[in-house]
Amino acid sequence: MSVKRTVQAITPAVLRRLTDEGRAPRLLDVRTPAEFRTAHIPGSYNVPLHTLREHRAELRSHLDEEVVLVCRSGARASQAEQALAEVGLPNLRVLEGGMNAWEAADAPVMRGPERWDMERQVRLVAGSIVLTTGLVGVLVPGVHLVGTAVGAGLTYAALSNSCMMGVLLSKLPYNRGPRVDIGSVIAELRSGR
Repeated sequence: MSVKRTVQAITPAVLRRLTDEGRAPRLLDVRTPAEFRTAHIPGSYNVPLHTLREHRAELRSHLDEEVVLVCRSGARASQAEQALAEVGLPNLRVLEGGMNAWEAADAPVMRGPERWDMERQVRLVAGSIVLTTGLVGVLVPGVHLVGTAVGAGLTYAALSNSCMMGVLLSKLPYNRGPRVDIGSVIAELRSGR
């Protein structure tokens, strides 16, 4: 029987104070490379969630100090926290509210080319499927069930705090950005860049 862990959080205000005082913890941003390039906290390292899960044992030996995990809203960072905790990494925290809260607090952000975030892309695709199948369903019986299936998938995504459509969309070239090489990430972590 597994025990549900409580995720330790850090507020944007506390993280900003630590950063301003020169005591910033290691920041791992687990969003896609494209999301990271659009906006990220200065000094953070991009380790997409799927890469982190796959290479968590390798990362563990390079993350001995405090680590704050960052994503858009906190959901992916919580999943990353669980994955790293499973390999015995202590001192993990999740940025409460993610980049949304960090930017709302008017904290410093490095900006790159603007892209739609994953949640917005999911809303566009899901809404388009439901709208299209609803309209076509007037002429073709049964097509509306595709929209119903999308609705069921979105309901499951909310309940499970996961999103298969988001995972699929993250694999599109638009969202991949430059490939994150675990060797480069580890070299950056070693150098303390």
